[in-house]
Parts: sequence; structure tokens; C-alpha cells
Amino acid sequence: MAQDDSIFIGASRKPDDSYQRPEELLLKYGNRHGLVTGATGTGKTVTLQILAEGFSNAGVPVFCADIKGDLSGIAMMGEAKDFLTARAQAIKLDPYEFQEFPVIFWDLFGEQGHPIRATVSEMGPLLLSRLMNLTEAQEGVLNIAFRIADEEGLLLLDMKDLQSLLANIAERAEEIGARYGNVTRPSVGAIQRSLLVLEQQGGNHFFGEPALKIADIMRTTRDGRGAINVLAADKLMMNPRLYATFLLWLLSELFEVLPEVGDPDKPKLVFFFDEAHLLFDEAPKIVVDRVEQVVRLIRSKGVGVYFVTQNPLDVPETVLAQLGNRVQHALRAYTPREQKAVKTAADTFRPNPDFNCATAITQLGTGEALVSTLEVKGVPSMVQRTLIRPPASRLGPITPQERKKLINESPVAGQYDQTVDRESAFEMLQKKALDAQKAQEEAQQVNTGGGSGWTIPGFGNDAPSSSGGRNTGNAPRPRTSNRQTVTEAALKSVVRSVGSSVGRALVRGILGSLKKGF
Repeated sequence: MAQDDSIFIGASRKPDDSYQRPEELLLKYGNRHGLVTGATGTGKTVTLQILAEGFSNAGVPVFCADIKGDLSGIAMMGEAKDFLTARAQAIKLDPYEFQEFPVIFWDLFGEQGHPIRATVSEMGPLLLSRLMNLTEAQEGVLNIAFRIADEEGLLLLDMKDLQSLLANIAERAEEIGARYGNVTRPSVGAIQRSLLVLEQQGGNHFFGEPALKIADIMRTTRDGRGAINVLAADKLMMNPRLYATFLLWLLSELFEVLPEVGDPDKPKLVFFFDEAHLLFDEAPKIVVDRVEQVVRLIRSKGVGVYFVTQNPLDVPETVLAQLGNRVQHALRAYTPREQKAVKTAADTFRPNPDFNCATAITQLGTGEALVSTLEVKGVPSMVQRTLIRPPASRLGPITPQERKKLINESPVAGQYDQTVDRESAFEMLQKKALDAQKAQEEAQQVNTGGGSGWTIPGFGNDAPSSSGGRNTGNAPRPRTSNRQTVTEAALKSVVRSVGSSVGRALVRGILGSLKKGF
């Protein structure tokens, strides 16, 4: 039913409760971003699945997170089920064909997909500060650490690189503080403790090499379909801050790497951000501003960003205003906040005189949604009550055996599986410390003699030892007279008297008299 320039979403309901008018998303406006919202169990995941299928068939690569494992079924051929067939007949989807899609599985922990890694330098101090929830002072110290690394040519690849750099900065706090501002040991220690927590939560799996190449998530198959990159996020959701920061990093990387393309006929990549509220929960304003900036500007790079969340209030208004294509599943309105969410969602749609939007949102059944997409010239379409089409791929998760087979046959198999640990800040600082220690030991040897041939002027090597012993060499000592001069006797008398308090007083008196004489 869909044309080559659009994705068929479903069919809208007519006043007589029949479904006839097709609702489509124009590929030309696929990079104008979108929003999929609705309460749990209302069909958000299926909507995400059919949109991913449509973009893939149009030759557009997709990146999405699989929160519960249900989305993995997109890699396998769909199966006929009564309720799916009935829905296809209701919206006049004829023929209803099943299909499997090219999927690449990814996993930050490397368990259910290919590992995804990024270097510490690529993440940058801003996102790292967000990830570790640092204070303003601690974030300042982290920025100084990155500046020192740039100046001294220290590569920051993994967590041990950053740990060793912070330890080095703590030792040089006075020197560095004179150049860049106060660097305190407590601030450095707080960052190190946060890094330890991050490491225990799995951050050590994410930071390192080989780092993800953006080109590997923008693949197309020989038959022209876009690859669907599925991130296993069930374990990742146990650390929502890591999940949100990773996806924000990926968006930032896409923004920096991809060239400007303006408004292409179809997107270069579509990015689905499931559980989007995790990105904004307790996020500082600087992070929200960064998200808004990326979402606003990445459109010209040909990237479409689609937020998937339970409540439209989860997304800040400044970001919400950038989302042109919207699919609103049912919302519940039991609490004041839920009632506000219903009103907010209804007010963002272009009204339809055939029904009350706010009332319809609370009455939608599973698989139904209010849909509004951008029409010709980028104008939002009138909101329509729509029955979402059934997926062509499998509905539900795949088995571990099927996943393993797909991972082994993946086009990136073997590229990211083994960690690479090349020389970086950790090794370079360790080498500097060893060189400094060696130089210090050599200096100590010189100062303590160490066979260097130190002599007392006038005595050569025959100087008496500290214990008063005589020379034990074989050469005879020259014979000296036992008689003392008057001066020698006086000097020895003074030296003997220094051992007593009377002697010390006498010496001070003599020296004082001599000083006055001068």
C-alpha cells in the first residue's frame, strides 16, 4: 500500500468506525524527527518495529535500543497469527507478507551482541561529568585533566589512562594550579571514586579500543536495504545514566562526523531513543541544552531522531518542539500529572473536528494511536485515529541460539570482539615515573660516594675514617712530630670544651667577641 517515497503506518478510522484512509510517513521528512508515546502495553514497541521495517526497506539504516528483548524478533521472518491477520484485513493491507530484516546486534557488555566501545577522549569531559554526576568544581578539574593530556600528548583511551592522569595531576597540583586554577586533592579523589563506581557498573567494558566506527552502523545490504542495529539494553538499563550518556555520545559523534546534506530525499540514518525520559531525568541544564542543539542541527546531516517514551512530559518543551512526526498511543488519566500529560499531548496535535483529541487519547485500544506526520511543505497533518499495521517480522524475542548464529554471520564479526590495549597515558606516565626514579637513584649514588672517589682536600685518600681509625693501606704514613705548637694546643682545648654546656657558652662568647672586633 505504501509508495516508494513513504512508509505505511496504518489506516485511520472513519466516522462509521471503518478503517480506510492510509496514514504514511513521507521519507522526505523522515529526518524531521519524531515522538512515539503511550502507556505500558499500548503498542509502542510494535510501532517502533514497523517504523524500523519501513526505513530498512527504503534503504535507510536504523539504530535502536531493545529494552526488553522483544525487538530482536525483527531479525526473523514473521509468523501468521489470528490477531495479526485480522488487523491486516481491517486496514486493507493486501497482501500481508512476512519478511526478515538485516540486523546487527550490539551490546556494551559484549554478551548479546558485538561490543561497542568509545575512548575516553571521544566521550569528553562534559559527558563524563554527566555520567559521574560531578559537581561544578570536580567538572572543572576534569576539564583541566583533558587540557593537560592534550598539551603533553597523553592518549586517553580507557579508564586506567584517566585514573593514572588524575593521580599525576594530584602530585603536580601546585604546579598545575598556578597555570589553570586551584586543583585540590579532595576533588581529584572524588573523581577517582566516581570512576571506580563507573567501572563496577560496567564502564570498563565501554571505554577502550577498537572504538566504534560510525560507518559500521550505517551499512546497507546488497539488495539495498538498510541495516537495523539493535542495542541489547536489558542489562544496560540497570545503569540508566550509562545508557543515556552513551546514546547522547552516539548522537554527538554522528553530528560531528557526518557532512551537511540539507534535506535529502530520505534520511541517511534514523535513531530511535527508547525510554527517552532517562536522558532528561535530573539532567543539568547544560546537558539538556546539548541535546536540544544536537536534535536541532543534526537534521541537516540527514539523521532523524525518534524519542520513544511513556509520557510526552518526559521530553522538555524545547526538544518537543523539534519533533514533527508523532504517534500517540493510549494514556491513562488517573492522577493530576497524567491528566496534564493528556492535555499536553492533545494540544500538540493539529485538531480534527471529527473527534475530541484529549478524550480519544484515553479511549485508544492496544495497537491504536493518534497519528500526525508532516505533509507536503512540512505542514503537520490533521491528527487521525489510526490502527497501526501489523509487523512483517516476528513479533517477540528470538532464541539465544538464533541470536548467536546471527552474531557469527554479522558483517562486523571479528572486528570488535577483542580488546586492543596500545600505548597510552597509563603506559607513558608509568615510563616517566620509572625514568624519574632511576635518575633519583643515580643522583643518590653520586651524593653518597658510591666509589666516586670523593677526597678531603690536603689529605688525599689517606683521610682518617669517621671512627678515627688509621689508614689500613700498605703504604707507610709519613712520620710526624709529637710536639704541638701553641696554636694547635689552644684549638684542641676549645674543641674539647664544646661537649659541655660551659664549653658551648665559652665558644659563643669567643665568637661574639671576634664578631664585635670586626
